[in-house]
Amino acid sequence: MITKARIKQIRGLERKKCRLAEGLFVAEGPKLVGELLQTSRPVYVAAMAEWLRDNEAHLHGVSIDVVNAEELQRASLLQHPQQVLALFPIPESQVRLADVAERELVLALDGVQDPGNLGTIVRLADWFGIRHVFCSHDSADVFNPKATQATMGALARVAVHYINLPEQLRLVGSPVYGTFLDGQNIYEQQLSSCGVIVMGNEGRGITQETAALVSHRLFIPPYPAHRTTVESLNVAIATAIVCAEFRRA
Repeated sequence: MITKARIKQIRGLERKKCRLAEGLFVAEGPKLVGELLQTSRPVYVAAMAEWLRDNEAHLHGVSIDVVNAEELQRASLLQHPQQVLALFPIPESQVRLADVAERELVLALDGVQDPGNLGTIVRLADWFGIRHVFCSHDSADVFNPKATQATMGALARVAVHYINLPEQLRLVGSPVYGTFLDGQNIYEQQLSSCGVIVMGNEGRGITQETAALVSHRLFIPPYPAHRTTVESLNVAIATAIVCAEFRRA
């Protein structure tokens, strides 16, 4: 049975200030929790008996409440909870953008504010073998429950860092790519296997300060090239296209 105090703690973790104060985030569902268990140990788990039977080997020393569906519903942050809810520690980040970009491809998000978009981009990074995502401080919090769910467990393999983006981009010696309406056709460019791909805010795109630090301006053309189309692509969809092209190159 979950105590009222525990439910209050879980509900509080919907808010960023509580997540930062406690150093914890909420993960729910067999897929997400199962992926995170491969690389991290939770501090607390509330789960139904059948899930616990299959996962008890990963939970030595963890505080556990065995619950039924009704009890899980009272604690869950989801509309339709699934078998398990866990509290994981927020990982610490001590990686510099310039150091990583010298040896591999990384993503940098400049003010991506929708948690669903952010979580989807982390999931895309995992798919395309990108191990680090660097976010400006005004980007959505990846440990927001909506963003965490959207990663579908990619947080187990992709590290997300919050940085002063322009400040750290100034230190990067490898190529810095960004997408712009006046950029060069991405399908006609020679792309590097290392460096930074900057993706901008859903509405305004990449900020002027960050844009000034982009060395390679790219454009995803519509098809046919001069046909009237929608004004822009969703940032997560654009990220998928860009990453796929880098991995094809």
